[in-house]
Amino acid sequence: MISQQQCQNATILIVDDQMTNIMLLESILRNAGYLHVHSTQDPTQVVSLFKELKPDLVCLDIRMPELNGFQVMGQLKIIHQHAYLPILVLTSEEDRETRLRALESGAKDFLLKPFDKIEVLMRIRNLLEASLLNKAMSRHNETLEEIVKIRTRELKETQIDVVHRLARAAEHRDNETGSHIVRMSHYATVLGRASGMTEDECDILFHATPMHDVGKLGIPDRILLKPGKLTVEEFAIMKQHTVIGANLLSGSQSAVLKMGEVIALTHHEKWDGSGYPNRIAGEDIPLSGRICAIADVFDALSSKRCYKDPWPLEKTLNEIRSQAGKQFDPHLVTVFDELLPVIIDIQRTHVDVEVPKLELVEAHYHA
Repeated sequence: MISQQQCQNATILIVDDQMTNIMLLESILRNAGYLHVHSTQDPTQVVSLFKELKPDLVCLDIRMPELNGFQVMGQLKIIHQHAYLPILVLTSEEDRETRLRALESGAKDFLLKPFDKIEVLMRIRNLLEASLLNKAMSRHNETLEEIVKIRTRELKETQIDVVHRLARAAEHRDNETGSHIVRMSHYATVLGRASGMTEDECDILFHATPMHDVGKLGIPDRILLKPGKLTVEEFAIMKQHTVIGANLLSGSQSAVLKMGEVIALTHHEKWDGSGYPNRIAGEDIPLSGRICAIADVFDALSSKRCYKDPWPLEKTLNEIRSQAGKQFDPHLVTVFDELLPVIIDIQRTHVDVEVPKLELVEAHYHA
């Protein structure tokens, strides 16, 4: 409920080309205890005064030179289009057409001339209560929106933290370093951006990429950690990490986990349809899966593992290029080549292997 004191502390702007009308309204309001009453005879100054004073109520004459009240209301609606516009029309005209036009233009009520003191105070009090309640509600809504934003951000941060911890748990079982998923996330993001993904999609991709091998949590150690070559039967079990990962991540409402599910299932599919688990081909493979396939293979080949030394850059790039149209999306291979300086910079920043010198990379890139 709005108190009398709140109304008396409200800001009121009177607009009328006749000084006698202004003086009469000011006298009535000030005698009733209103403390912040402003006025102008110049309708061309209303917009600037409205921006400066942010009045809780505008008492606006209809018939004025240069700009009439309807034109002024039109200007105010432009600068105040998404909020309650507190306008009390001052008029000596009682015809239906004027009233309807004023209401259509944004007026909330009318005050007939000559002014009646009791009517002035009652109508102004009523409109001020509505205006102040509207402002209070707007502030409350803004506070709630900010709280929701904070809670949403905290929830997202918690989800991402869980995602990364789960991804690291899968990597540690596979004797890989934490830098692998960090590099993969960066590789995938720059590829996604260059492939036309929006910034929001790239942000989701960055956090979803580490989930690509989460299904390895469900692969027995005798297979996952076997030092030698896997048998056909063992490899068939290993390939199930894609399905296991997708099942682990399925059913979530989180955009990150939804994309993580897609990546986990499809990052071993191949452009020519010879991949697994579902042997899908070409653009039927989701873009996120195609991107992560290149990012994963590049990092796996160029990084040191317990079972192999890192491949030289030239050999790694030749392997990626040779698989364009076979294992990899040929367009993405071209994009990857164009982004090579950025890719190498990511590799050097998140290094846990010896990385080729940038001069050699640039020499190769421009060759």
